[in-house]
Amino acid sequence: MSLPSLNLTRLDGSPEDLLDYQGSVLLIVNVASQCGFTPQYKDLEDLYRKYKEVGLVVMGFPCNQFGRQEPGSNADIGEFCASKFNVSFPMFEKCDVNGTGAHPLFIHLKSVAPGILGTEAVKWNFTKFLVNREGEVVGRFGSADGVAKIVPQIRQLLGQ
Repeated sequence: MSLPSLNLTRLDGSPEDLLDYQGSVLLIVNVASQCGFTPQYKDLEDLYRKYKEVGLVVMGFPCNQFGRQEPGSNADIGEFCASKFNVSFPMFEKCDVNGTGAHPLFIHLKSVAPGILGTEAVKWNFTKFLVNREGEVVGRFGSADGVAKIVPQIRQLLGQ
């Protein structure tokens, strides 16, 4: 099942459609600024810079549902990401990934790529979903799964 057309909003309020990323390999991550996994921003940025020219897009979706570790406004999040990690990959407005108010993108991702034992809920910050160029979700990785674990599959999807 490929990704649907969905409205997205960047941290700065500018609108996009998920289909704007059609044909790219996507690594979609729910992020947080005050989490033990927050240093993963550095590896995600390094990954993006290394492979963006061949079709990889890292997409960050801040979420405050896990330990209230993303309490700031969209502007605060943007400033933090820029000043601490020099993030240049697309960052989107803060959203929920679980529950009745979950962003439609995460509802879709969880339904086609359930977690361990078939559970759909995202368990914590920095859960990652890997999407191929055809828009199919081909992997789900937990918070503790660093970029190094995902790189071989990304390289394969990029034809590297």
